[in-house]
Amino acid sequence: MDKSFWKGKKVFITGHTGFKGGWLSIWLAESGAEVTGYSLKPETNPSLFNSCLIEKKINSVIGDVRDEQKLKKIIREAQPDIVFHLASQALVLKSYENPVETYETNLMGTVNILDAIRDTPSVKGFINVTSDKCYANDENLKAFKEIDPMGGFDPYSSSKACSELITAAYRSSFFKGSVAIATARAGNVIGGGDWAMNRIIPDFIKKIQQKQKLVIRNPESIRPWQFVLEPLNGYLMLAEKLFQNSSDYAESWNFGPNKQDDKTVEWLISKFDKEYGDGNNFKILSSKEPLHESKCLKLNCSKSIDRLNWSPKLSIEKSISMTCDWYRNFYKDNQDMYSFSVKQIKYYESI
Repeated sequence: MDKSFWKGKKVFITGHTGFKGGWLSIWLAESGAEVTGYSLKPETNPSLFNSCLIEKKINSVIGDVRDEQKLKKIIREAQPDIVFHLASQALVLKSYENPVETYETNLMGTVNILDAIRDTPSVKGFINVTSDKCYANDENLKAFKEIDPMGGFDPYSSSKACSELITAAYRSSFFKGSVAIATARAGNVIGGGDWAMNRIIPDFIKKIQQKQKLVIRNPESIRPWQFVLEPLNGYLMLAEKLFQNSSDYAESWNFGPNKQDDKTVEWLISKFDKEYGDGNNFKILSSKEPLHESKCLKLNCSKSIDRLNWSPKLSIEKSISMTCDWYRNFYKDNQDMYSFSVKQIKYYESI
């Protein structure tokens, strides 16, 4: 990213109280942007948003993306140059438990933010952050390209595919030559400040604190693990291109790790346990998991590497180390986690 580009830019982020949205808010605030965040209250306690006191650094508005009128009112008042849409129901297992809420949030939330942008002439670029799970996955171990078909076995995955289709329809129907509209599909992110339910690292951290063992459901599942700043750097670089070059970059983009960092769940948690725990803090679930999850997810990021000049900076080992460092500091008394997070951002920028 180009920090000088962001100085003074007005940026609107939905989902700023979430994990990725919180890190994006910190990074942009430290780069001199005027950030307005719109989201529900943090779903977990603790949370990155509260532990870093992010509301003191940006204009934070608590609201639901399903509330069309409030969303339109707030975005008109903010008059942003660039909009990042991260607000969503982001968990596969929760989508099985509450599919209606998942579709309402992930489909109508996308419709509402795109419709709000139609009424906000200040906006020059928009990025809808979806997921690597938006692809139709036939488990053939290939790395997905942006041109591969959309799909999704479970409600969450299919809702993200639908969000992609909604974005494409709005782009071709309403934004020809006016606002540059893109989507971003990232791999599985790790990093400090995530306490979401049914995510492998947050679950492991909670079990360690409770002096219990983590039960791994799908140890052989392969995922494109990456540190949270990796895809965020891609989003920021893409937003700069959208603002400067408009429709030339108004497409879909993958952001994932290097091929050698696509690892199994068991590999990841074993490495994490050796660095954060004592090497004996998890066990494998012997019975078959009743709910379907994809066995293998990989992303082909050659397009982002070639055209955006983006590339992953951190190995999976370094990503694990930085994640462990963040949580170690959090669980010490009286730590300034905003400053520690900024320190990690500055380290990442220096690579």
